[in-house]
Amino acid sequence: MAHVHPHTPDAASSAPAALRAAGLKVTESRAAVYEVLRDMPHASADDVFGVIAQRMPRTSRQSVYNALSDFADAGLVRRIEPAGRPMLFELRVSDNHHHLVCTSCGAVVDVDCAIGAAPCLEPSDTHGFILATAEVTYWGLCPACAAAATTTPTEGKA
Repeated sequence: MAHVHPHTPDAASSAPAALRAAGLKVTESRAAVYEVLRDMPHASADDVFGVIAQRMPRTSRQSVYNALSDFADAGLVRRIEPAGRPMLFELRVSDNHHHLVCTSCGAVVDVDCAIGAAPCLEPSDTHGFILATAEVTYWGLCPACAAAATTTPTEGKA
């Protein structure tokens, strides 16, 4: 079972209720997309489509892209765009948090703001902007990849 963060809609919340609360019409494909995101935080559109295609073979890739776009426009999902990686989507939208990304396997993990509330960080000069959020991505090796990197046997050595 997927870990549900306190700011993510809880596992008991129904997709239809969440869609209606966001002002969206409830459709079978939208409900399926919501359910996949609830179970797979930080999923790409292709990840979502892959799961839905197994459950609902007639669903098109375009309907998944449309649902994700509608969700983002309605504020139901947050888009995450790690450099050099596909765009990811998550349901945790009620706070300004950041992400840890493994440079080896691509795992993504939420991390709360280091300092206070949004925007969490203060630039040296705002240039007149009124700040709302700050996006921070930490890059490194996840525990599993770090352990694998330190235990990789060296071939040909006695």
